[in-house]
Amino acid sequence: MRSFLGRQALVLLGCTLAGALSGYALQGLSLGLAGLLGWQLWHFQHLVRWLAKNSSEKDDVPEGKGLWGDIFDELYRLQKRNLDEHDRLRGIIARIQDSTSALKDGVVLLDEDGALEWWNQAASRLLGLRYPQDRGQPITHLLRRPDFVRYFDRCRYQEPLEVPAPTNSDQYLQISITLFGKGDRLMLVQDVTRLHNLEKMRQDFVANASHELRTPLTVISGYLETLGDHLDQLPRPWVRPVQQMGKQAKRMENLIADLLTLSRLETSQIEYAAEPVDMDHLLRQILHDAEALGTDKGQTITLEAEPGLCLHGREQELHSALSNLVMNAVKYTPDEGQIQIRWRRQGEGAVFEVQDNGIGIDPIHIPRLTERFYRADPSRTSESGGTGLGLAIVKHVLLRHEATLQIESQLGKGSLFRAKFPASLLVSLEQEA
Repeated sequence: MRSFLGRQALVLLGCTLAGALSGYALQGLSLGLAGLLGWQLWHFQHLVRWLAKNSSEKDDVPEGKGLWGDIFDELYRLQKRNLDEHDRLRGIIARIQDSTSALKDGVVLLDEDGALEWWNQAASRLLGLRYPQDRGQPITHLLRRPDFVRYFDRCRYQEPLEVPAPTNSDQYLQISITLFGKGDRLMLVQDVTRLHNLEKMRQDFVANASHELRTPLTVISGYLETLGDHLDQLPRPWVRPVQQMGKQAKRMENLIADLLTLSRLETSQIEYAAEPVDMDHLLRQILHDAEALGTDKGQTITLEAEPGLCLHGREQELHSALSNLVMNAVKYTPDEGQIQIRWRRQGEGAVFEVQDNGIGIDPIHIPRLTERFYRADPSRTSESGGTGLGLAIVKHVLLRHEATLQIESQLGKGSLFRAKFPASLLVSLEQEA
């Protein structure tokens, strides 16, 4: 830069001296400035033409002297590096596209507006997408199922969605969506027809077996109740066996009832009540039942319910799920323990909480508590008389009401069960009025 400026200064000085010898020093300086400006503009024009051509050939690089020569050389090196990096990235993209095209699972890229940008061959086969006709089309215009539209617009993609394939009603797809970038979405589509059919077979088997067992068990329980009413007439060695059989028959009846409830929740369509559920009234019923169950334990059970906060849903299902949480707290909280029931707004939604100071649960068991028949302590089975399906039923009821279950607990320090409901299901009595 110093040499460049020095040369420019020498040119101007020479022009000025030449003009001074002729008596026109100012004109000489002006001519020198004009010449230097023209020279710079000439190099600048060559630079613009070269950049417009976007050529990577060495022979096409403009020639220049001094500072302009350095600029041309440096720009060429930068352009060469950019072109090499561009080729490398194009190669990576090509390899990614080739590899995803070989996948059996569909891969779809969506922009922030939900419009199709790119998809592989498996997505075309599973979703019936056509290239290039469908490119740029919103995915909700092509997959018009209401459950998919709700799932897509809600933007809560923690759990995948299972839907029938648009091209084949006997085929079932599992759709998972991941957000990335500035609102863009990556959608993964898997064919889960085989798993769906196996699950359906399992559900049908459980439902049919429970129905078939219900009738003979009812007959057995009836005779056992009759014998239980006349224990004084039975031989003494038969008294205890009859009592034990009656107790176990009752447990089997509860198990079958829970299996049928769970089967109905899994297989029936979600239907919300036309009228809101009066949560204050519902929770007071549950509180009354809990106090009756814990009468002999001297427990303190309190209820804090926000007045007028109602919930759209199935009252029977909500009663079953929320009562299950409260009754579990009563069963596993020792004598003179404390249980708090709360229903209130939280953020845009609402939350139902049951907190106790009972025996608690080891955190290692919490992720599996809602599995069928899973027990943190198998020894509690005979003590509590439970079926091991209560929290599984709670989970399915909450899923049908777009709610989530959170569990916090420590051994010896009690437990907190929290059900969080979305704002879309909330309604106040004032609004209804």
